[in-house]
Amino acid sequence: MARRRPIALAVGGAALLALGVVLGAHLDDLGGGPRRVTPRGPLSADEQATIELFRRASSSVVSITTLSGRQSYAAFDRGALPRGTGSGFVWDRAGHVVTNHHVIAGARDVRVTLEDQSTWAAALIGLAPEVDLAVLRIEAGRGALVPIDVGHSHDLQVGQRVLAIGNPFGLDHSLTVGVVSALDRTIRSLTGREIPGVIQTDASINPGNSGGPLLDSGGRLVGVNTAIKSPSGTSAGIGFAVPVDTVNRVVPQLIEYGRMVRPRIGLRIAHDAMARRLGVTGLLVLTVDPAGAAARAGIIGTGRDGQGRMVLGDVLVALEAHPLQKSDDLLFALEKHDPGDEVELTVRRGGRLMVARITLDPPEAAR
Repeated sequence: MARRRPIALAVGGAALLALGVVLGAHLDDLGGGPRRVTPRGPLSADEQATIELFRRASSSVVSITTLSGRQSYAAFDRGALPRGTGSGFVWDRAGHVVTNHHVIAGARDVRVTLEDQSTWAAALIGLAPEVDLAVLRIEAGRGALVPIDVGHSHDLQVGQRVLAIGNPFGLDHSLTVGVVSALDRTIRSLTGREIPGVIQTDASINPGNSGGPLLDSGGRLVGVNTAIKSPSGTSAGIGFAVPVDTVNRVVPQLIEYGRMVRPRIGLRIAHDAMARRLGVTGLLVLTVDPAGAAARAGIIGTGRDGQGRMVLGDVLVALEAHPLQKSDDLLFALEKHDPGDEVELTVRRGGRLMVARITLDPPEAAR
């Protein structure tokens, strides 16, 4: 019997060991301690690319805080109250920062915070409320300024990956990822003017993202996040961005002139509602500047005959390949051209279509 005891002890010890292993394996389920960490493999190539893109591009993204004036009726002292936050990005090493017009509209003071958390008072350089863009300038050193890489928007495709960086609800340098949901959308600016050619994306855009960059998968600027469509005022998967081709055309104008400028055609058209009342389809010419481009091309304005009856002038139908159905169409078409460009203007005179070649005049601000 004595010889069997070691065997029994050995069997008993093995059973206890097995029980310990089982209990250890299920200790997590019993809540007796932290879970054991399961090792993961390396990050996917797609994840690594997104991380690197964010690291590179976020250094160009800024937070914008606006301050509004406050007046005490008792002491008539003035202070500053925080008004809101938005986003923007560094345009060049001269300190120009691009954001939305609506981010800084009505603000008394604007502060720009860089990625290194330094905050700078910003001077207003130019406004283009027609396309919801604004340019500020800060006096930060050139070493602290990282201009964003600029791409194209004319070759974007639906389904293409895009990324948004901004400060939603004041949470700085937040990244969201999505795709181009649609192209050539139209939204309205604060002035009521339509902004055509807008990019629609499902990358999450919330209050505070306004003015921040929309980037392609190469980290290049393709749009400026501007608006959302949402009953609640927060992201519903439908965001809009002003295309970078518009930004790249307008921002230099804001830096040079302080406002958006366009070449002049030298005529005045009827209000859209008036043209509709008259049964006119297109842009009815009311008056022509005698010294302007339209007069040189023989365009005729509206007048009266010998009996005092109104004689309708020429009706503008298209500028180059751009149809003209409302006044905003003419503005948008002209903004695509420079002074001195020769363009084809399709005109309806009576029941006959004719094409006039017009050399565009410089804007008044550039004269």
